[in-house]
Amino acid sequence: MIEDFHAREPYSLSKTEKQAMLLRTMQELTEWHRHHCVPYQRFLDTIDYGPSAVKTLEDVPFLPIRAFKELHMKSIPDDSIFKVMMSSGTSGQKQSKIYLDRETAVLQQKVLLRLLGNFIGNRRMPMLVIDSDAMIRDRRNFTTRGATIMGLEFAAKHMIFALDEDMKLKVDVLDDFIQTYGTDKFIIFGFTFMVWQHLFQRLREIGRTADLSNGYLLTAGGWKKLVNLNISNKDFKQTGREVCGITHYVDHYGMAEQTGCIYAECEYGHLHASIYSDVIIRRYADFSPCNIGEKGFIQLLSSLPHSYPGHSILTEDEGIIEGEDDCPCGRKGKYIRILGRVKQAEIRGCSDTYGARV
Repeated sequence: MIEDFHAREPYSLSKTEKQAMLLRTMQELTEWHRHHCVPYQRFLDTIDYGPSAVKTLEDVPFLPIRAFKELHMKSIPDDSIFKVMMSSGTSGQKQSKIYLDRETAVLQQKVLLRLLGNFIGNRRMPMLVIDSDAMIRDRRNFTTRGATIMGLEFAAKHMIFALDEDMKLKVDVLDDFIQTYGTDKFIIFGFTFMVWQHLFQRLREIGRTADLSNGYLLTAGGWKKLVNLNISNKDFKQTGREVCGITHYVDHYGMAEQTGCIYAECEYGHLHASIYSDVIIRRYADFSPCNIGEKGFIQLLSSLPHSYPGHSILTEDEGIIEGEDDCPCGRKGKYIRILGRVKQAEIRGCSDTYGARV
């Protein structure tokens, strides 16, 4: 079934076509995990799940994301585990454990590259990573940051890390990168707060700029800290232009529990769901589906998780669906706005908590 998705452009299906194809996949994945993951089977039994009741995507049962912190949610035997991904978390808090077999890990990487390619092109380019290479040394166990960086390795012609283990900017490495690759297109990747603090602000502190004008700045996570500092998306981009000459920005929303299916930002500032995934906003009071423009809990659907029951999860984030099939960029599907963590939800360190290491 996943080959049907690969055969189409990632943002090419209108609502009716996409829902029909994704619904079949959600039904198949629910049944697969029901028969291969005992905790998930018990969850479905508890909510009196019956396959015949799933007639639309809104009917697909959703697993609370906290289940991945509390239980071993996997649908593969131990000897098939290829890697374990860990969500980031603040000190003393539990982390999600995501169990991947080789097939699922490869699928996530393939889809991630397809989606990014739609925004920055399919040519492999040099990549300047605003992080330390310490994040990827343990290739069996990853935090969200490490897993995201490794997922991007396949898109990079060369991957250069700009920070040392103490999270200090290696100015000589930055200058060498610009001298070697700066005259052609390249990628800059980092979690948003880290780019702000360790690149933009550090350059300002030492009274200099850096010519990264040919770069595509790909960011993810970390907005919560910037919001707490009263730094808006507009402020972030303006500073990037002033300090580094950056004009191409591609932010995205995603999480360890659904690696691969990112929601990437188009040139109009909209985060798009691809044909591989969908998003449903649910009301706080009764979890019924919200209308376009109405805020609520974010439910994420993904066609990729085969080794663990992460195909339909209810997050602890809140957001809004801003539209569907009508973005001026021409990409089909829903586009969303993320509002942040739901009040009184467990505080997750997210990717901007770079003190959390596995």
